[in-house]
Amino acid sequence: MGETYGDLRHLAKVRDCANALVGLDVHALNEMYARVAATIGAPPAAHGGGPSDEQTDAAARRKPTGDATKETTSAEGATNEKPAGATTKEKTVDRVFSPFEVACLDIRGKAAGVPVSDLLGGRVRDAVPYSAYLFYKWAGHPGEEPDRFGAALDEAGIVRQAKLLIDEYGFQSIKLKGGVYPPDQEISAIRALHEAFPGVPLRLDPNAAWTVQTSIRVGRELDGALQYLEDPTPGIEGMGEVAAAVPMPLATNMCVVAPEHFPPAMAARSIGVLLLDHHYWGGLVRSSHVAAMCDAFGLSMSMHSNSHLGISLAAMTHLAAATPNLTFACDTHTPWQDGQDVVAPGALRFENGAVPVPTAPGLGVELDRDALAVMNEQYEKCGIRKRDDTSYMRRFDPSFTAKRPRW
Repeated sequence: MGETYGDLRHLAKVRDCANALVGLDVHALNEMYARVAATIGAPPAAHGGGPSDEQTDAAARRKPTGDATKETTSAEGATNEKPAGATTKEKTVDRVFSPFEVACLDIRGKAAGVPVSDLLGGRVRDAVPYSAYLFYKWAGHPGEEPDRFGAALDEAGIVRQAKLLIDEYGFQSIKLKGGVYPPDQEISAIRALHEAFPGVPLRLDPNAAWTVQTSIRVGRELDGALQYLEDPTPGIEGMGEVAAAVPMPLATNMCVVAPEHFPPAMAARSIGVLLLDHHYWGGLVRSSHVAAMCDAFGLSMSMHSNSHLGISLAAMTHLAAATPNLTFACDTHTPWQDGQDVVAPGALRFENGAVPVPTAPGLGVELDRDALAVMNEQYEKCGIRKRDDTSYMRRFDPSFTAKRPRW
């Protein structure tokens, strides 16, 4: 099994490539990659990462929404030539190839009777820690009943949300999705979390909503409160200016999303932490290559999350377990799925904020076809086939703009 993005245009590419892969041996990943590239029309040697088509809208992180899983990862300004997150055929190859590669590793693990982590070099940790992922949000979508997480529109609401997630999952680190309110309000939220959960590592991610000047001010004001500051401002050059002026490391899943971004980012000393994501880096094996580059450049690592189900959580856990230099707790949206999943329960669980690495062959998870049918019915009825956060926000605030930087 593999898992990928739900945008209909992306899925059409996945289906086209599936037909080109029939008959290949599951070990022939290089040929598989070449066929995906040929089908899409990209050079066979291309290797690029980047956000999916439905991840290019930044609206949901600007204003509170009732859907707490609405996080985006569009990237801007990583090179002088074009934005890092610009959709290219090379980046599309990696996004399309990834779910097939994961599925083949699942098959190979089952055939050999070993977990996927063994195929990636063997686990170096028995459990992978994840973070409590906090979102500013309404109590529910306007016009709908409140969800069980409640509203988080101020410092008190954010602290309540953190407590709920920590009580239920045992998380031992916290990440706040920022860029929603003016920076001073989000500074206050981090300070409230720092006071409510002393000693718990904190991260803040405003998704490049701030100018360089604002980023430097916020970074300095939060000295001693943040483990790292993630993507405060757009682009490698801007990130480099901020990194040189703030006391904590900067992290990214926006300005370095393809191998060609490493040289300029390292020259500018833009980041100290890279958030890995196998969905757009081209699968698990290629992600391990990225980890090797991070090791060579002395970068720390965490892992990015964007609204995944259990198949991806299993793949992320195997990858993190077999990546020695991935030492920061990973992001996860699992709590926001609120119990809905397509894998059979029992194989994946959280203990003290960490997921024990599955030891069964392959990914170690099995498909729950009844649950899949329920979620497929929801998909068919909802009518949404492309992510469009800006239009959603303009239903409630016609003046809304996804302009970045915002402050």
